[in-house]
Amino acid sequence: MDELLSSDTLRGRTGESRIAHWILLDANRWLLAGLLSLVVFTTFVGLGAISPPLRESMESAASVDTAFQALIAAVLTGVTLVVSINQLVLSQELGRLGDQQTWMNEAMAYRQRVEDLFGTVGPPDPSQFLQSLVQTSSDRAEALQEAVTDSDDETLRHRTDRLVENICQNSEEVSSQLETSDFGEFGVLRSGLNYNYSWKIYAVRRLRHEHEDTLGDDERAAFEELIDVLTLFGPALEHFKSLYFQWELVRLTRSILYAGLPGAVAATATVLYLDPGSVPGATLGVDNLVWLVSASATIALVPFCLLGAYVLRIATISKRTGSLGPFILRQAERTAAIDWEENEE
Repeated sequence: MDELLSSDTLRGRTGESRIAHWILLDANRWLLAGLLSLVVFTTFVGLGAISPPLRESMESAASVDTAFQALIAAVLTGVTLVVSINQLVLSQELGRLGDQQTWMNEAMAYRQRVEDLFGTVGPPDPSQFLQSLVQTSSDRAEALQEAVTDSDDETLRHRTDRLVENICQNSEEVSSQLETSDFGEFGVLRSGLNYNYSWKIYAVRRLRHEHEDTLGDDERAAFEELIDVLTLFGPALEHFKSLYFQWELVRLTRSILYAGLPGAVAATATVLYLDPGSVPGATLGVDNLVWLVSASATIALVPFCLLGAYVLRIATISKRTGSLGPFILRQAERTAAIDWEENEE
């Protein structure tokens, strides 16, 4: 039972290790950037401990000053670039009245279609909206199972039972995750990605096609109703993913601005005021000058650690959700639990 549940989630489908999945998706981006900065700082200190004495190098050459001048330019350029990207993202929210009206009409038309399935007004909160879609798909799957109960096609009943079991178990898991998720956090999108709707659409449509000759009117209607709710889940998830990306890029811009100023100050202060003679002694067998220069360089590189942490998540999500609807780009998205040829051999 637990194996089936885990194999249908995003991590279960890709086969990633828990650590890799945590780094790419689940980890708090500031925490991940902090860990990356710690690795950078440790690397600098390690290199400083085994390389020729930094103090002598600074007294005989301007290598440190040159390096920090390059860091200052990189920080200022990077902050400017990220702010420009943020302006590009925000510009997509600006438009003429007619464009806004068209967007509103399309959104209302979609909600009306979904609410026809719910039989009531759908919740406005994104997590509750996705949760309602997931629960409705589970209810429609059970209705399909009940519709084929009296069918003379034993293979149809067997395949439907396994398909419905997969849908209901996955729906229960995703629904419980959405209960504790708030939009703006990654939890809502992560829960939505754990619902492998594309493969479910394919499996339901294929099951209906292969047993078309034995289906009655009620059974065909049950198949159509299940397909309808699964196909409505995809646009909602893609819409919320787009909104999440906008929020994430805005957060990235703010984070870069917060980290960019201390980085530029640390690098500039190192160039202007650091004198090798003002930092005597050693700590843990490493020259204190190495500790100070390593810390200053790490602070200057924090914005790039943040950029890497955020881009890792955005790029990973984009890669794993590159297709909308019944198209499945990755072999890992094919859930073995409903691949009946392999299971029936």
